[in-house]
Amino acid sequence: MSVTLERPVEAEAPGPTASRPPAHGGRPRRARWVWGWVYTGMFSVVLVLAVLIGYLTTGITSGDVDWLNLVSDPSWSPVNGAFGALSMIYGSAVVCVLALLLAVPVGWSAAIALSEYLPPRFARPLRLSVELLAAVPSIVYGLIGIMVIRPFVSMLGGVPGGDSLLAAGIVLAVMIMPTIVAVSVDALSAVPARYREAAYSLGLTRREVVRSAVLPQARAGMRAGVLLGLARGLGEAIAVFMVIGRADGRLPASPGDFFDSLVRPGQTLTTKLAGPEPMLAGTSGPYFAALCALGVILLLLVAAATVWGTRKSSYRPAKRGLRGLSGHRAAATRLRIPRDRLTTMLRMGALALPGALLLGMLAILLTRGGSALDPAFWFSPSAGAAGGGVRDQILGTLLLLATTALIALPLGYAAGVLIGTRATGKTARVLETVTVAIGGTPTILLGLAGYVLFCSAMGWGRSWLAGAIVLVPVVVPVIALTTAGRIRSMPPEITESALALGLTRAQYIRSVVIPYTWPATLTGLLLGLARAAGETAPLIFTATVFFGAPAVPTGIVNSPVQALPTHIFTLSQDSGAPEAITQAWGSALVLVLITAALLSLAVALRNRFEGARRWTT
Repeated sequence: MSVTLERPVEAEAPGPTASRPPAHGGRPRRARWVWGWVYTGMFSVVLVLAVLIGYLTTGITSGDVDWLNLVSDPSWSPVNGAFGALSMIYGSAVVCVLALLLAVPVGWSAAIALSEYLPPRFARPLRLSVELLAAVPSIVYGLIGIMVIRPFVSMLGGVPGGDSLLAAGIVLAVMIMPTIVAVSVDALSAVPARYREAAYSLGLTRREVVRSAVLPQARAGMRAGVLLGLARGLGEAIAVFMVIGRADGRLPASPGDFFDSLVRPGQTLTTKLAGPEPMLAGTSGPYFAALCALGVILLLLVAAATVWGTRKSSYRPAKRGLRGLSGHRAAATRLRIPRDRLTTMLRMGALALPGALLLGMLAILLTRGGSALDPAFWFSPSAGAAGGGVRDQILGTLLLLATTALIALPLGYAAGVLIGTRATGKTARVLETVTVAIGGTPTILLGLAGYVLFCSAMGWGRSWLAGAIVLVPVVVPVIALTTAGRIRSMPPEITESALALGLTRAQYIRSVVIPYTWPATLTGLLLGLARAAGETAPLIFTATVFFGAPAVPTGIVNSPVQALPTHIFTLSQDSGAPEAITQAWGSALVLVLITAALLSLAVALRNRFEGARRWTT
């Protein structure tokens, strides 16, 4: 790819009468508008967190919450006034631990294979398959869990149905593995090449180089990938909701009952909040307060995992050089080569697993959702409970995404500009951590807050605009972080040239930063929309109905839409009706194709402009 560098016109040295940029006190109105927009973007990010905390605090204060009883009693019975969440906390912990036990070894091994074993021309398409796996909507994971994982668990445990903690853990493992792989690859790539060169010069095998020279330096970043995956697992609602069984009060009576409880139905914090109870609890009273208390516990757990995962760790070279070299020298030479080959096989096998999972999902979708390959399915409206096509659902989904993009793009870009240009040092790290925390907020909490604020307090009822607004916090952090990252990668000569020309900060942003960063911003927007396209929990409470809504709403108040994620979710609940399942699989394939199109555009833009250095005007 050839890039033409357009060099700026050389500026003459300003003489005594040369015009200089106005001082801060005489800044033109346009400059004030630019900075007002920049600070508004970051303010909107903080406002989301403030609104969410305010919603939960208001709910808790509307009734008495016995926190000790909440975290120690497994009984949950609103009719009897019993609000104990111990079984839900236990279910969340077990599901997340199972997911980590399955995902971490595979994810770390796949990341090492991508970074250390494959040349870039082979690693790039394989990393793309991992990114595509991450873009599969959670509702599709849940549907596959119903049709594939539940029968497997039923056969394995000899229990009917297959709804269980184990099924939820397996589904969640597949969902968080791409996050672990992506963050771990970045951590491994950041290790200086001199460590590898020094290890290879001592005659070490590839396995020994990775263990002694690479992993000690990348371990902190790889742990961060695990914690970020844990944060997503704690906040996932819909996929877990569809396979866990949602049984309250289930705790093992003894240590011997633990393994038996894994193949039995359970409950988590997110599945309790995603059920019908938030709609039945009203907006005040002890019932509503107990549900808000569950939200506080969930938010604190996710925030702790997110903040710890994004914590900046200073780079510290190994004090003892390449760890364990003496042990390697003492090892028998005849065992080193077989161990190296065995490790290579295991790591390459782990790398093949994400691709195999993606191909398997596509095969299932194409086999069961073949109706989506018929153009009539895309362009005809639904008929009855499970007939016709998904035209109205596609239009509703596109309307939500377009509205979300219009709101999120200026806010996310402004927040990214503030983090990348204005904030420095600790302030930038704090703002970045807050932005990541907003992006990791469980969307079920966003949906509940949107329901209380827009649908109830403001009287909108079910509204497409309310649904788009609650999706904005999903997209804004992705735009902000990709924009800030692009600004940091800007060649210093661009900034130096801008300052030499006497540009003000506002002119610098308008004439230099915006033209340079728009590819990354657009990529972040598409990545954020790809995630938002599959969100189900926020839309259930705020924006969508299963049938009866017009294809295009004519107002805002009491103007719901139909959308693909909630359409699939409703159909999947009627798993005994073959026509409903066929319609659900066809709708899932349509949603996956829309998401894949957004992600493919984002990846194409990233590959097109990655590393491009261009002068801007």
